[in-house]
Amino acid sequence: MILQCSICPHKCRLGPGQTGICRARANLGGKIVSLNYGKVTAIALDPIEKKPLRHFYPGKKILSVGSFGCNMRCPFCQNYSISMAEQGQNQTKNYSPEELTELALDLKNKGNIGLAYTYNEPLVGYEFVYDCTQSVKKQNLKNVLITNGLICDAPFKKILPYIDAMNIDLKCFNEDYYRKLGGDLETVKETIATAIGSCHLEITNLIVPGENDSPEEMTSMVAWLATLDENIPLHISRFFPNYKVKEKGATPFKTMEALYRIAKYHLKNVYLGNV
Repeated sequence: MILQCSICPHKCRLGPGQTGICRARANLGGKIVSLNYGKVTAIALDPIEKKPLRHFYPGKKILSVGSFGCNMRCPFCQNYSISMAEQGQNQTKNYSPEELTELALDLKNKGNIGLAYTYNEPLVGYEFVYDCTQSVKKQNLKNVLITNGLICDAPFKKILPYIDAMNIDLKCFNEDYYRKLGGDLETVKETIATAIGSCHLEITNLIVPGENDSPEEMTSMVAWLATLDENIPLHISRFFPNYKVKEKGATPFKTMEALYRIAKYHLKNVYLGNV
């Protein structure tokens, strides 16, 4: 029987045994299942600012975990070895939600405030992230979600009450480039608009030369963000050659500075990253 996944707007229609675009969800045993449930490929105690979050418990740390799979196809992905991987391509360690929560609790004396779901796109492993948020909340720890925002409305609204802080990667502000990356601008805008009133939210925008680096695009993006909340923190991040995009040079400093000035005209909290 062909089944349709309902987690993200790709809404993959999968025959028996088939895996979705994200490489982490499949039609097995007559239902859509998460292939990466509890399978951790990366785990580290990171500064909260590395997520990046600048206005959420600054100076603290967060236990950060990732798995494999992603529902976008950014050719410059810095974590491509896990985000673009399929099941079995990376060494994993199995954790239950309770085990990760216990580890997060054990690290409180080192400044840990909770659990961050990051490194790959965490929401392609929706069931595990959701179960972890329940366990973490019971221990009065914080749930932090680092996501591309490409998720359907119903599952997002289900998990959102358990998320304390979020960074959404707004790749660009033009639909053509979003489609090129395997995403959908309107979906991400809806995710941002939904999240902004429910948890602490910060935005990241990676500037790729020749793709999303025009003053006009930055103006449109920050003007839209300002209509939601002019205080929303925006992290303007510098591109460096990686994965399949190695022919481009790093984003020029003058481009970063020019876009920063535009963003500051509309938003009160703008940060330049990786410069």
